[in-house]
Amino acid sequence: MTIRAVDVARVDDRPLWVEISGDEVWWDEPRPREGGRRCVVRRRADGVIEDVLPQGWNARNRVMEYGGRSWRAHEGRLVFTNWADGRIYLCSPGGEPVPLTPGDSARYADLVVHGEEVWCVRERGEARSGERDIVAVPLDGSPLRSVVKSHHFLMNPRVSPDGRTLAWIGWNHPDMPWDATELCVAPVEGGPHRAPHRVLLSGASTCQAEWRDDDSLYAVTDPTGWWNIHLVGLDGTARDLTPVPLEFGDATWKIGGTFFAVAGGRIAAVYGTADERRLGILDDPAGASSIRDVGGDYTHWVPALSARGSHVVGVAASPLRPYEVVRADLDTGAHEVLSPGKPVPGDAELPTPEAVTVDGVHAHLYAPAGGEPAPYVVFVHGGPTSSAAPVLDLEIAYFTSRGIGVAEVNYGGSTGYGRAYRERLRHNWGVVDVRDCETVARWLLDTGRAEKVAIRGGSAGGWTSMAALVHSDVFCGAVSHYGISDPEHWAAETHDFESRYLDGLIGPLPETRQRYLDRSPELHAGRASGPALLLHGLEDKVVDPAQSERFAAALARHGHRWAYLTFEGEQHGWRREETIVRVLEAELAFYGIVFGFPTPEVAPLTLHKGETQ
Repeated sequence: MTIRAVDVARVDDRPLWVEISGDEVWWDEPRPREGGRRCVVRRRADGVIEDVLPQGWNARNRVMEYGGRSWRAHEGRLVFTNWADGRIYLCSPGGEPVPLTPGDSARYADLVVHGEEVWCVRERGEARSGERDIVAVPLDGSPLRSVVKSHHFLMNPRVSPDGRTLAWIGWNHPDMPWDATELCVAPVEGGPHRAPHRVLLSGASTCQAEWRDDDSLYAVTDPTGWWNIHLVGLDGTARDLTPVPLEFGDATWKIGGTFFAVAGGRIAAVYGTADERRLGILDDPAGASSIRDVGGDYTHWVPALSARGSHVVGVAASPLRPYEVVRADLDTGAHEVLSPGKPVPGDAELPTPEAVTVDGVHAHLYAPAGGEPAPYVVFVHGGPTSSAAPVLDLEIAYFTSRGIGVAEVNYGGSTGYGRAYRERLRHNWGVVDVRDCETVARWLLDTGRAEKVAIRGGSAGGWTSMAALVHSDVFCGAVSHYGISDPEHWAAETHDFESRYLDGLIGPLPETRQRYLDRSPELHAGRASGPALLLHGLEDKVVDPAQSERFAAALARHGHRWAYLTFEGEQHGWRREETIVRVLEAELAFYGIVFGFPTPEVAPLTLHKGETQ
């Protein structure tokens, strides 16, 4: 059985946030058939699931362009950020949302409710030069007030149990949050806190902190090279509660993730590697007890935990199960799926990932239907400070069901294997990532698994795909979803959050400009080892569509083949059903061309060819 593109679109994506609210569980879910909006739903105590967010409203935000925690449940009501105008609204089930913030251009994210206020990060200004502070927004509609403005970037506002102290995490250019952050505290009273504030942790990467009591916090930080849970005192002392070479955190692309949740003196936490992320319990955190696994059959839990009493709710998946909202009993380890079932194929029709390590490079292989040897596509994840998880992915199954194998490569720079592996990419973006993908591709060919190999990726993965096409001769074609083709132009064009990212990935400008020139796919398009399919959303503020346009023009100048498709109403990523379908079918048609097999079930794709100048 082959899997249709529309099947992928209707199971695509997953809940980003969950919350236990009284005897109910709330979560958000993507709605590709409703223009890609995020709808917040709740499961009542009687098991009935209903929409809380009315039709036409979209619980998203664009703080730091990737967005962050966009909603909270509070006493049966929903507090959320709306995509269209960026404002915070309060909504009762069945009622119309009421705005809580002014109708200006400010954006809000990383919401947390404290008493009768929602505390969050506010972002103002243009995408290229924004400024941020932490604000308190009264739920009765009174004027908001600024509380903290300490760093260029902020996240994780948390008020102590006694209401007297605020904790938060901040960082400044040129660091990214997985490089170095500061965990800070300051008194709640006293007006806007430009200074003074006290820094508890500095230098390492801290991605979440929660109060244990009025005098200490639990924090996920990585001074040892692994994101472990630490107990941090207000005097700055820190003790590692999970001193193992496993990750209890990850890169903060969306602010507001919950890698752990505190429940009655216990800690529920997501932990592991990029190959398997489990759910575990620390029954006696202060005593540094060992982690007790309660992950069940799920092999990948995401940082979206909410705990209360003896239960934790999260989002989990496995190679044969899609992402589901799951409630786990902390005492017995029993699991209950709360979200509605998804229309997925039977187990026999799904590929099973095989974890391999090739010359130190981590990858997940998905063998195609029909056996091997076969054409293979190397999937390159974005970020690049991110990773690919070996879970059910109908996008992968769409290709394997048609006889195309997939190899997901967690190249050097990926998260989930400790800081040392993550920093293999430092100043080597466009070198290590390309070499690691090439290593896996050549291994596939040399072992007889693959007949030909193409490469594809999105965003930073699009960069690696285009760079591999021009800096390696192993790939017969490349597909770039909203990728970067010229890093020097991108550094000048992109949004504030990533505007100094390349300082660490390639090097600071102008001192290391020659590296940018040497690695640019656009400037070396004449070396392309095959054609390229370029796909881009026209509202993308992270990677300007000009990046794809320039690479297409460069390929044309050198007489190479290419196709360039654009999508109105899409930003950095695909959210609409019609877009997902068109993208997948175009990609299949492209592989039919480069691998040499017919694809009559999809519309033909025309590859243009320029004239060599």
